[in-house]
Amino acid sequence: MPQDGQQDSAERELGHSAPDVGDAVPQDGQQEQAERLHKVMARCGVASRRSCEELIAAGRVTVNGTIARVGDRAEPADLIEVDGAVVTWDAAMVHYLVNKPRGVLSAASDDRGRRCVTDLVPAAVRVYPVGRLDADSEGLIIVTNDGELTHRLTHPSWGVPKEYLAHVDGMPARGALAQLRTGVALDDGPTAPAVVSMPQPSVLRIVIHEGRNRQIRRMCDAVGHPVVRLVRTRIGSLTDPALRPGEHRPLTADEVRELHRAAKRLSPGPERPASGAS
Repeated sequence: MPQDGQQDSAERELGHSAPDVGDAVPQDGQQEQAERLHKVMARCGVASRRSCEELIAAGRVTVNGTIARVGDRAEPADLIEVDGAVVTWDAAMVHYLVNKPRGVLSAASDDRGRRCVTDLVPAAVRVYPVGRLDADSEGLIIVTNDGELTHRLTHPSWGVPKEYLAHVDGMPARGALAQLRTGVALDDGPTAPAVVSMPQPSVLRIVIHEGRNRQIRRMCDAVGHPVVRLVRTRIGSLTDPALRPGEHRPLTADEVRELHRAAKRLSPGPERPASGAS
């Protein structure tokens, strides 16, 4: 254990950090929760202590929305972000990517005993799905106990692109594709422009930023081509063609940070419940 006042190796190499005086026991004799910010970041898996200090010095780290400085401290109640991506404090936080099969509910539990997406992941901690895919839809869904990430991926004030393959009835003409791209009038208002292509006959690749209830199905119904099969293939930059239906895997720390980074705050507008686009 280093002597009192001794700097850690990262601080010695940088040559500009002060000793961690007061990290152990403050004057009132109570253990202080606040720790040096670069140590918190390193423990949370962001990078080495030295690299974390360099991120702070470069102005890429904020604490509660304020640009941090080398030597700042943080405590568990603080919101730490690196390049806009939230740093997770809780070591018990888990993030799974699941390929939801058809017939499985996007729910944490069901009072009728039907199979839920949370049944497909380890049951060590209580988790819940992020957003929804209806029972008849398939594909990627995140299951986690990370409330901040869930908020960013589902709340209407944030926009994360999600990609779907929609197998539809009939062959959409150019006019139908143009309508999907510019926005479709639904009973809860017009949709935002979507990125739409047709890689195969009667198969549409649709990318949207919204998350209205059964949005893709309603959009395709509105242009006269009901969905026969719907598969979500991407969330932000997150995709995994090797993940088979019913399988899951943990997300890496880089993938979690990239999901936070993908959530861009949208301009203010009427808020709608965010439930799912399937």
